[in-house]
Amino acid sequence: MTRSARIPPAAFVPITAVAIAALGGCLKPVEKPQEIPRTESPDHLPARIVAPHGEEMVLVTGGEFSMGSSTAVDAAPVHRVAVSDFYMDRFEVTQDLYEKIMGHNPSRRKGKDCPVERVRWLDAIKFCNARSAAEELKPCYDLATRACDFEANGYRLPTEAEWEYACRAGNGGDYSFGNDAGKLESNAWFKGNTKRRARPVGEKPASPFGLHDMTGNVWEWCNDWYQVDYYAQSPTTDPRGPGQGEKKVLRGGAFSSSAESCCSWTRYCDEPGFADACVASDDCGFRCVRKASPQSRPLQ
Repeated sequence: MTRSARIPPAAFVPITAVAIAALGGCLKPVEKPQEIPRTESPDHLPARIVAPHGEEMVLVTGGEFSMGSSTAVDAAPVHRVAVSDFYMDRFEVTQDLYEKIMGHNPSRRKGKDCPVERVRWLDAIKFCNARSAAEELKPCYDLATRACDFEANGYRLPTEAEWEYACRAGNGGDYSFGNDAGKLESNAWFKGNTKRRARPVGEKPASPFGLHDMTGNVWEWCNDWYQVDYYAQSPTTDPRGPGQGEKKVLRGGAFSSSAESCCSWTRYCDEPGFADACVASDDCGFRCVRKASPQSRPLQ
């Protein structure tokens, strides 16, 4: 039995009168997102932390930004969102780290410094809990219900809002480096420069927030359920996605993606993998986040 095909992003569907009517008239013309400068790190929080296995996390200082795109049905309307401080993995979870924590490597194309791939959403949250337990942190996920405890100090997947805020890195354009897709080749691994596989993490320049490979390399799982018109009704502060759904959100594009699929606002979705018949694609990976707290371990 094979899994159903991944739903293609609605990112490139023109916003027509029919589409607007289908979504209850929620899509409205909006101004282009404005560039949001990053604020300084709070004095009580280290700018970076390091975990026992050596992986680094970067403090993403919270703030407001314009989320979404007026040119994509499922990313509209552009709306102001505020997110709180959080720590995010500097790199996508590597095959080496995944194997150290989980005891196996599911990736089709092996490479210890490459991002782990062929992971389902369920695999990713199991990893988050195991990584938390290995560091004596409180796990975020109840694996029986798949519910996330956002107050726990362990690892979890980022919300869509956290992910997009981190990816934009203070830039209001389509990418962290602006709107020029011609710069993708020097800033990301995508279909235009690597068609067959993901590359080792960190080979491309870091974003202004100090994060690598937020654009391209592998699609990254988010915590949220996918809903086409969620943006029209989402909370303005720390939105966490719909309460239920059928598929989970993926962000960022991959080595197999076009330039358009790598935009900071592009949304993909796929089955979370609750059934054993669900097999993840070889371009699906993830990175973890953690609640920011003064007790976080500083960089050594």
